[in-house]
Amino acid sequence: MRKICAYLVCISALAGCGQSWNDPYPAAESERNILYTAFTDRPKHLDPAQSYSEDEITFTAQIYEPPLQYHYLKRPYELIPATLEQVPVPRFYDSKGRELSAQAPVEQIAESVYELKLKPGIRYQPHPAFALDASGQPRYLGEKVADGRQVIADFPATGSRELTADDYIYQIKRLAHPRLHSPIFGMMADKIVGLKELGGALQQAAKDMPANAWLDLDAYPLSGIEKVDAHTWRIRIKGKYPQFLYWLAMPFFAPVPREVDRFFAQPGMPAKNLTLDWWPVGTGPFMLSENDPNRRMVLSRNPNFHGQSYPCEGEAGDAEAGLLADCGKPLPFIEQAVFTREKETIPYWNKFLQGFFDASGISSDSFDQAVRVNVGGDVALSDEMRDKGIRLLTSVKTSIFYMGFNLLDPVLGGLNERSAKLRQAISIAIDQEEFISIFSNGRGIAAQSPLPPGIFGYDDGEAGIDSAVYDWVDGKAKRKSVEVAKKLMSEAGYPNGREAKTGEPLVVNLDTTGGGTGEKSRLDWLTRQFAKIDIQLVVRSTDFNRFQDKIRKGNVQLYYLGWNADYPDPENFFFLLHGEESRVGKGGENSSNYANPEFDRLFVRMKNMENTPERLAIIRQMNRILHHDAPWVFGFHPKSYTLGHRWLKNRKPNDVGNNILKYQRIDAAERTAARRAWNRPVLWPLAVGVIILALALIPAVVGYRRRERRSAVK
Repeated sequence: MRKICAYLVCISALAGCGQSWNDPYPAAESERNILYTAFTDRPKHLDPAQSYSEDEITFTAQIYEPPLQYHYLKRPYELIPATLEQVPVPRFYDSKGRELSAQAPVEQIAESVYELKLKPGIRYQPHPAFALDASGQPRYLGEKVADGRQVIADFPATGSRELTADDYIYQIKRLAHPRLHSPIFGMMADKIVGLKELGGALQQAAKDMPANAWLDLDAYPLSGIEKVDAHTWRIRIKGKYPQFLYWLAMPFFAPVPREVDRFFAQPGMPAKNLTLDWWPVGTGPFMLSENDPNRRMVLSRNPNFHGQSYPCEGEAGDAEAGLLADCGKPLPFIEQAVFTREKETIPYWNKFLQGFFDASGISSDSFDQAVRVNVGGDVALSDEMRDKGIRLLTSVKTSIFYMGFNLLDPVLGGLNERSAKLRQAISIAIDQEEFISIFSNGRGIAAQSPLPPGIFGYDDGEAGIDSAVYDWVDGKAKRKSVEVAKKLMSEAGYPNGREAKTGEPLVVNLDTTGGGTGEKSRLDWLTRQFAKIDIQLVVRSTDFNRFQDKIRKGNVQLYYLGWNADYPDPENFFFLLHGEESRVGKGGENSSNYANPEFDRLFVRMKNMENTPERLAIIRQMNRILHHDAPWVFGFHPKSYTLGHRWLKNRKPNDVGNNILKYQRIDAAERTAARRAWNRPVLWPLAVGVIILALALIPAVVGYRRRERRSAVK
């Protein structure tokens, strides 16, 4: 009985303990300024020369510092210095080396020169690659340095040094390294003077060396890069390319020190994942202190991070939202960010509701629990979320999902009026608003052109609608009727979905990679959309590699693709329809193989312009051409819905700048109190069970004691 009473005391104590009884984190962390979040897909590359996906930049953008960054709060997005003293202004030269004005005709500009000057005193995170011995030589260099070591922490001595221009120059050379296969080498080789030639030289050098031998890039010159002094360097760009500044805000152009490259290239290191691709090294606010991509990854504050402060200005509404309360305070605020891998959405969601994750997206399974859609399409938090103090952050992503027509196809292709009307009819028939409502919980807006909101040239309202697909009615865009689409079908030579001359039904093929949750429902819905105008849709599913091959060779009629902005400029969307970017024959990103001479002429004129009224007029003209030619069904721009607990401060949607972790702050005391309140154990069933057990045991205990006494008397 004494033991049973002791159990009751222990159970009662749970309700009053300082930490939640089911808290998955150590008790010592409860009051620390640690952000807890989750990731679903493991990052494949953390080397800045190779990394190019969203699940990777979540980490790399916090560790590496390219020369520029985006202002955290301002919209439209604004470039500001990261490690530079100022945003560089290019100087322009003709083919004879004579300097030209910024207003010179593009065709006269042979080169643009960007001079970049570093802020002094920026230092790298502590790392063994910088550790020196008593004689000032690298401590961890040698054939057997990897023996007995599995992680970076197995190298106890660390060092640091100041960031220099050489580190940025070295990384630009790494883009041409044949063994790294940088995804932007081809593009940059066409822009940076001498980079293509460097790639050829490195390719030849690699052939003459053992497979794992270190290739010292300092031994190979790059003609388009000039080091001025320890903190200054110049980059020469072919022609005029103002978008290059946006690339300077991406991790591809972050610094990589020569000694770090040398450290990781030693024998035995790659076999143990002791590589830059696994253990990044940077000057940013955080460093990767734990890397187990199948379970969890931890970013810890870089003790050497240089002085940056929270912004003091933003856009309208930021002050009212509390986003300027930390004006001028040193960054970063949080000391660690713990990322736990969650492969299933329901456990992820439940842990968020318990307060064990500080922020969360909203899956389709949890949508109705999290938000409600009011009359008119407005979205608001559910009562349950609002009562918990959870905040909803929404933004339209700088992305587009679209259905493309292959303009080389004999049925759907061509720039003649008949083919254009057929594509317009299909564009009308596919009800994007219905698709967004059914399959995306309303999280998106129907696209009127390739440009999403937030990109220069996007027109809201009547001026921006796709007039081939929509009418402007009562102050909003209204999709044209199916009857209009059928009329266009007849004018295109397909009355009632049959070829006017032969009577044969019109059958079109959609190539897709297939698979995924809800894929069958989406394709069934799409088939019904085509059936509205009497077109028979045949879905041809295949694996991803086969799909890519068919796109590359032009062996498709219809396909689905999407595009996320590399940088916030209209050129980064319109180039997907530039004739010189055609997949077939050119190997570019224009999977529709669309080539309209007038559109191409306007694109070449527009792409290198500043954001002026003249540029806007050209963009509107380009959109009118696309509306008529209809090379895409302009699907939709997805909306991002993010939930954040009340103790997570300074969080604002940012679809272009990715180094956002340093601005966020945690009120740890408020979080601890909420976790305790939301996770109180329900004790009464257990207590009742214990009492019932005790009552059941009493007769047995009494009988046992009687027998004991009788035995003692005998």
